[in-house]
Amino acid sequence: MKAAILQSAYLGISSGRLDYYLRATSLKGVKVLLLGEYTLTRFFKELEKTPLSMLKEQSQRQIENLKELAKKYETVIVAPLISVKKGKIYKEVFIFFPGRTVRYSQQVLMPYPHWNERRFFANENGGFKEPPVFAIDGVKFGVMGGFEIHFNRFFDSFAKRGVHALLIPTVSTFGSNQRWREILKTRAFLSNCYLLRSNRIGEYVDRGVEWKFYGESMCVDPDGKIESICGDKEELLICEIDKERVKKSKKEWGFRALNRQLQ
Repeated sequence: MKAAILQSAYLGISSGRLDYYLRATSLKGVKVLLLGEYTLTRFFKELEKTPLSMLKEQSQRQIENLKELAKKYETVIVAPLISVKKGKIYKEVFIFFPGRTVRYSQQVLMPYPHWNERRFFANENGGFKEPPVFAIDGVKFGVMGGFEIHFNRFFDSFAKRGVHALLIPTVSTFGSNQRWREILKTRAFLSNCYLLRSNRIGEYVDRGVEWKFYGESMCVDPDGKIESICGDKEELLICEIDKERVKKSKKEWGFRALNRQLQ
């Protein structure tokens, strides 16, 4: 089956551009569309300066737009968004199905002085919860937050549930291209599943420091090879997900069976 990655900068509140891309993917038989972090909301550093009432209004409008688009094009849309509940701001990944919506509250947030999502958002920081998995045409997709790729617990969870492809929205910057390539290839290989990463493009300047979001959204195969990759411009990437190829890789390498011997 086909899944797609939309690589973009901030798309704004209007649903026009998303409608354009969804129309294109629908004609090509795409069943799942993945968006990058901070493409439907402004970048984190800008959110810190935005009034709560404005954040809430924009969030609600985006959620309604995406519900309508998922239903209109019968496509599952995986989109990182923020939500405002009882005066608190949460960082979540929404999964918009044609008839329902699932929310995943990111469990591990960046805690660094220059980029402290953990302090800003009200997400819970204790206790592991199973990240979401859903199936389309017999293909199982797992969803996680971009920063969570650094932690083994998530991949153990997906392995137990037989996931064929992982959907990972990111917002990578500061010249981390090569590091992210190696992480993504290694994670796909050790999990023997497809890994679809959507990364933002564009830039943000803060006190003379440039945050350049370099793109390189990609599809990595179950053997850890990059099948297709974007450059640093707005682009739509369509990936073919073959669950038989996943089964073959898992059987050939046998990592899961060998891992059980250690438990």
